[in-house]
Amino acid sequence: MEPLATLIDVAGLAARLDDPDCAVLDCRFDLVRPAWGREAWAAGHVPGAFYCDLDHDLAAAVGPSTGRHPLPSPDAFAARAGAWGIDERVQVVVYDQGNGMYAARAWWLFRWLGHRAVAVLDGGFAAWTAAAQPVTTAAGDRAARRFVARIDRSATVDTDALATGLRDAAAGLRLVDARGADRFAGQNETIDPIAGHVPGAVNHPFVRNVDATGRLRPADELRAQWLQTLGGAAPTALVAMCGSGVSACHNLLALEHAGLGGGRLYPGSWSEWIRDPSRPVATGPA
Repeated sequence: MEPLATLIDVAGLAARLDDPDCAVLDCRFDLVRPAWGREAWAAGHVPGAFYCDLDHDLAAAVGPSTGRHPLPSPDAFAARAGAWGIDERVQVVVYDQGNGMYAARAWWLFRWLGHRAVAVLDGGFAAWTAAAQPVTTAAGDRAARRFVARIDRSATVDTDALATGLRDAAAGLRLVDARGADRFAGQNETIDPIAGHVPGAVNHPFVRNVDATGRLRPADELRAQWLQTLGGAAPTALVAMCGSGVSACHNLLALEHAGLGGGRLYPGSWSEWIRDPSRPVATGPA
């Protein structure tokens, strides 16, 4: 079957479940209840799916100067992927409870480490169960393979480089924050200790990428939205951020699906930016 690089629908995944070169990862998670995702996986998941935990598999431990979800070390993630039976031949399918916010983080990490055959299940587990597809409590069972990490160092921007780029108009950065409009404006911060946004950022909440069912909007609709947000900047000028580098990946997924790929991720995002009190903070709408 042809490799998929952004989305897969329920029927497409159902057709691949018996393919030895297809691995499924369940990325369900809840920031408020971190244990919920694993509990939900244990209660029932797509047949063959392994549980992929945001805090332990898709992030490293928090450090004194990091954001809330630092990138995992490439070696650690490669070892985990290999344990899930993934190598360069494998089509990876990732899903979460619905809109793809957590699954998109896994999607981006695989791409960051050189693996492009990774797709998000459109509509997530909610779409799978709504279509009366099979669910099991049996753990995934795939023989381990060797996953080789090939880091794309052009895919990220660190805090120092971002600060420098924002000071230099010639750099042409288009910093886009995926958080909700209220958090971006500093009106309703429920997670981080300081409210507001990075000066110069514009707001594009990731929920704009999906419809009421949690499925990604059509590519042409996404393209129209994102061309407006880009404001004439090239897609390669875009730097995606959010609270901790998770929902920002959803914006990068939407851009890729719309044919506007090439944007970079600021992994530390707002929760890292505010670690240093000397860094400027803005409030109010975009």
